[in-house]
Amino acid sequence: MENAWHGKRYWLIGASAGLGEALAHKLSQAGATVIVSARSEDKLAALVDSLPGKASYQTIDVQDIDSIRDAVKTVGDIDGIVYLAGAYWPFGAKAWEADHATTMIDVNLTGLVRVMGEVVPEMVRKDAGHIVITSSLTAFRGLPRSIGYTASKAGTMSLAECMHADLRKTGVRVQVVNPGFIKTQLTDKNDFKMPFLMEPEEAAQEVFDHMNSDGFKKSFPFAFSLLFRLAQFLPDSVYYRIFG
Repeated sequence: MENAWHGKRYWLIGASAGLGEALAHKLSQAGATVIVSARSEDKLAALVDSLPGKASYQTIDVQDIDSIRDAVKTVGDIDGIVYLAGAYWPFGAKAWEADHATTMIDVNLTGLVRVMGEVVPEMVRKDAGHIVITSSLTAFRGLPRSIGYTASKAGTMSLAECMHADLRKTGVRVQVVNPGFIKTQLTDKNDFKMPFLMEPEEAAQEVFDHMNSDGFKKSFPFAFSLLFRLAQFLPDSVYYRIFG
C-alpha cells in the first residue's frame, strides 16, 4: 500500500507540532512529497529538516483569506490536503470568553471553509484529489465547559459529511477523522483527567491507516469513541445527567 504514496504531493495545514507534525513524518516515510503549513516559520523549517523525504514549508494564516490564496498559489498542484489547524481554550457558558470562542470558530471551522473554497474547485475541475478533515469526538454532542471548540468541531464534521455526499461518486475523495484526547500543547490546557490520552505518533498512525482505506469517517480510540457515538441516542434527561 505504501507504494501508492510515491510521487504524491500532500499539503498539511496546521502541521508545526502535535498530530500534524507526526502525520507529516508518516507520509514522508511512506514516500509522499510533503508540504507543511502553519504560522510559525521556525517550527516549519525545523520540521522540514527532520523529514526523511522530499519536503517544503509554506507559512499560512487560516484566518486571512489573502494569506490562504497566496499559499495556494505558491504550493501549486497537490494530490491531497489534510486540514489540522486548531485552536482550543476550555471554558463554559458561566465564564464566557468571547475572544477565545470566536477564535476557535474562526480557526477550526471558518478557516477550514476558507481553505476548502480555494482548493476544492480545482480538484473538482480535475476530478481528482484527496481531502482529509480533522474533527473530534466532541463533535457528536454538546459537552460542558466546551463553548466554541465543540461547536466548531461539530461544524467541521457536518461540512465533511456534506462534501462527502456531494463528491462520493467523483474522483475527489473526502475523509474525516474524529480523534479523542491527544497529548499536545492544546490539551495541556486541560485541568481534568483525560481518558485514553494518546501520543501524537499513535494518533497519526490511526489517521494514516484511515487515509489508506476507502472509509469515510473514523473515530478513535475505538472504545472511547463508542461512548460518544452512543451518547447521540440518549434522551436529553439521561444524557445531561451523565455528561453534565
